Amino acid sequence: MAPSWTAGAWTLFAALGLISCCSFGWCEPSRTSSLTPGGSRQEQGPSSLERVKRGWVWNQFFVVEEYTGTEPLYVGKIHTDSDEGEGNIKYTISGEGAGSIFIIDELTGDIHATERLDREEKASYTLRAQARDRLSNDPLEPESEFVIKVQDINDSEPKFLEGPYIGSVAELSPIGTAVMNVTASDADDPTYGSSARVVYSVLDGEKFFTVDRKTGTIMTAVADLDRETQDRYELVVKATDMAGQMGGLSGSTTVTIVITDVNDNPPRFPQKMYHFSVSEGVAVGTPVGRVIATDADMGENTDMSYLIKEGGDLFKVTTDVETQEAVVSIKKPLDFETKRTHSVVVEAVNKHVDPRFEDLVSFRDQTIVQVSVSDIDEPPIFQPAEGAIMEVQEDAKVGALVGIVTARDPDGKNKPVRFSIDRTTDQEMIFHIDPDSGAITLGKILDRETAGWHNITVKAVEADNHTMASHSAVSIRILDVNDNPPELATPYEASVCEDAKPGQLIHTISVVDRDEPQSGHRFYFTLAPEASSNRHFTLCILKWLPFT
Repeated sequence: MAPSWTAGAWTLFAALGLISCCSFGWCEPSRTSSLTPGGSRQEQGPSSLERVKRGWVWNQFFVVEEYTGTEPLYVGKIHTDSDEGEGNIKYTISGEGAGSIFIIDELTGDIHATERLDREEKASYTLRAQARDRLSNDPLEPESEFVIKVQDINDSEPKFLEGPYIGSVAELSPIGTAVMNVTASDADDPTYGSSARVVYSVLDGEKFFTVDRKTGTIMTAVADLDRETQDRYELVVKATDMAGQMGGLSGSTTVTIVITDVNDNPPRFPQKMYHFSVSEGVAVGTPVGRVIATDADMGENTDMSYLIKEGGDLFKVTTDVETQEAVVSIKKPLDFETKRTHSVVVEAVNKHVDPRFEDLVSFRDQTIVQVSVSDIDEPPIFQPAEGAIMEVQEDAKVGALVGIVTARDPDGKNKPVRFSIDRTTDQEMIFHIDPDSGAITLGKILDRETAGWHNITVKAVEADNHTMASHSAVSIRILDVNDNPPELATPYEASVCEDAKPGQLIHTISVVDRDEPQSGHRFYFTLAPEASSNRHFTLCILKWLPFT
């Protein structure tokens, strides 16, 4: 007979081998105990139950999950003391799964499970047992509640519920740097054996990464991960239950690890020398060419600026922030005849230098930009370029030489230049110019008192290309000669009283001279010959007076 436990008049019989440790004590199937209707415990036999800690839990059955037998699985038996085996008692159960999952033999009280149970879906069932008189259907005992617990087996493999995973780690990180955590869950009972005790391992990618066996923390296994060589890794991480022991179930997931960039690469110019050409005479600020340094890093680690180390007197460099190119442009005018080739040293410098690598490599590089200046057809150049000042005596004769203007063609030695006067500046044709020599001669008589200066414009053109023309201002000063007599400053009329005394001042006169002596005029006054014999008036010369 199977061992039994009695509660009042009830006795629960469990199937041998299916009873395990309860939450309050060990249920030992070799002993029986009954509870009297008054609630006192009666021990039966020399091996009666003994109370362990908080007392016996008698009203529990245990049934193994995932039973695969062809017959219903025996769970246990209920029995009342009033049952004398005559068939007068009918046993019934109600509650969770009664009549569907669990059935009872009305005559014997045997309980069987008719379905395959899964602890991960439902771990326990609460039912109530009832004994009735078969004829009258009257209850013979109060209804008693009991629990059927589903006993776990290792039938669930670990699952990574959040996979596939994506993590990242900086390149060149030290060995053991934590990348991320992966977690697998196991639906088996964590309180029973090792069915839900999961350990982790790396199936693919273990050369570069490891995983903490217990925590699932993925860490670097090497210190030389280089994003520029490989920027991502695919790992397969396995989780095994039963603490990894033989027979344990396992599940796996894919982990993608992205290698993030650090600034460990300097900028580098692909070429050590670049060649550009530009025509002389192009405007200041005109771009000559673009060069770019490459950087194997990415993002802001590739940001760089450019500067000129040599050649900054005629050229400048700016950084195109969108393309990261160095734009070399003209800072001052270029002249083919002065210098035909220029060498500019351009340097590229990383903006965001990582101090960890500063001592290992120089985060700058240089290249030479060679600029060839090409010749263009330029107009003649006057010497001096700012114009000329000439002088001529006002009494010079027609044809007299005033001066010579000179101009040269900068594109070649001894190339002829032709000269002319812009007649809008000399409409009266006072001056002429020799078209070959540039000699300016007098075309008309001059009068300094009419015009003391003449400003004309001289034009110089290439003999073989009249579109190449230059202009220069020539100022001609007319030098004075003494060709004008003194004149009374104004007409004078004087009067005197008839009783004026001798020596009385009657009037003071002044004169002007249109000529231009360097130190002012000096005049000598005398009475006209016809008045010199008049004894009533005299001319008093006080002193020589310069008139300015």
